[in-house]
Amino acid sequence: MEKPSFIPLKEYEQYSESEMIERSEWIMKELQRRRSVRDFSSKPIPPKVIEHCLTAAGTAPNGANLQPWHFVVITDPKIKKKVREAAEIEEKQFYESRAGEEWLDDLHPLGTDHNKPFLESAPALIAIFSQSYGLKNDGSKKKHYYVKESVGIATGMLITALHHSGLATLTHTPSPMGFLTEILKRPENERAFLLLVVGYPADDATVPDIEKKSLEEIATFK
Repeated sequence: MEKPSFIPLKEYEQYSESEMIERSEWIMKELQRRRSVRDFSSKPIPPKVIEHCLTAAGTAPNGANLQPWHFVVITDPKIKKKVREAAEIEEKQFYESRAGEEWLDDLHPLGTDHNKPFLESAPALIAIFSQSYGLKNDGSKKKHYYVKESVGIATGMLITALHHSGLATLTHTPSPMGFLTEILKRPENERAFLLLVVGYPADDATVPDIEKKSLEEIATFK
């Protein structure tokens, strides 16, 4: 086994304490503005914005630097229609028989049901796949580590990058999501992790009147 190769850490920037506080407050307020949106404009997104945000997401920390993810950007109306039709079949079964009463009660404040028009109206869908293993040049399997954790971190970074770029998003997780593998013709080592709806909010977009937990509720300092 070859000796690991290391290079100097050149990109890190040290800030003064006051600037650190200012920057952390800015990102706090920036992300507090973020809302999940279900009413989208059909206005197209500049492709470079998606490309830059995906590249940013690809820098996420991950198990053994094996980067066990793949992103499929969908803008073709025909494919979006197929995705919507398949998702609504699963969602209809979810709302009618799979979800228990408590789950449906918790979803009630969000005003959701099995109808998912945003899957067609939004200009882009990003299907995020996790890779349970990689493939070596000889076709043999390469084990991946901490796959869910790695893909989850990358997804969070992608949502943050898209929000910072001026776009709205919605995390959509119809269950099961095997139809995405079929429609998008993904290989057998990939499994659909999440479907991210991306675009500009419609002019008449509304969001649920809900609140996030306070710092005291989500964090403990020892």
